Amino acid sequence: MRIRLITVGRVRERYLQEGIREYLKRLGPYARVEVVSVPDEPIPEGAAPAQEEQVKQREGERILRALGQGGQEHVVVLDGRGKNLSSEELAAFLSERALHGEPNLAFVVGGSLGLAPAVLQRADTLLSLGRMTFLHQMVPLILLEQIYRGFKINRGEKYHK
Repeated sequence: MRIRLITVGRVRERYLQEGIREYLKRLGPYARVEVVSVPDEPIPEGAAPAQEEQVKQREGERILRALGQGGQEHVVVLDGRGKNLSSEELAAFLSERALHGEPNLAFVVGGSLGLAPAVLQRADTLLSLGRMTFLHQMVPLILLEQIYRGFKINRGEKYHK
């Protein structure tokens, strides 16, 4: 399986970078995983709603360009309005993609303002990490851990419960 994680902006916190590297290493035996970061757009201090929409649109264009370079991928966009899956359900989702001839996945994580409508429309699946709000820089680590957990579940291998 080939998985691309497309994010807006680079993860700046060292402890998050280290966690991401650790899960990329752990995922190595299960899938080819690549993190693609598109540049985030500066948000003016006290930005008006119209300015925030422009920021999301520009970031969205960058995400769509990155998706265009991936070939045939099932696109999973993280959004608070998406499906809320358990770890076991995510594992089943990963397994189903492979069984249905969709071994290439792209997970999309937006910037601090969210995602442009065009990116949401491009999604094959909308996924939520739950009703809580997370710092968007933490989401790649959380998502990679859950993907790793999903592979462990699918292989019947021991992992934290």
